[in-house]
Amino acid sequence: MFNLKAFMAEHVKNVSSETVGWLAVLFIHCATIPSLLGLLFGVSDKLPSVDVVVFLWVSLFLMFIKALINKDTLNIITISIGFMVQASLLGLLVFK
Repeated sequence: MFNLKAFMAEHVKNVSSETVGWLAVLFIHCATIPSLLGLLFGVSDKLPSVDVVVFLWVSLFLMFIKALINKDTLNIITISIGFMVQASLLGLLVFK
């Protein structure tokens, strides 16, 4: 039988705070992607709410500033690519 407690004790100790931070940035970017893709492909007609998008983008922008200050290249690249992907999707929706 799978022992979750033993699995977590063995693997969590190898995870760094940088890895968790990078995953957090990745998941924040992915928060609006499904609804934007659904809208783009005609599967859904519901836009993500403006307040959610604004809070996500402001938090990502602040994390980007933090990464610039700390010279954290991985987060700078990740956040930059995420902004480009989201801006491209929004552009496709607007100019479709």
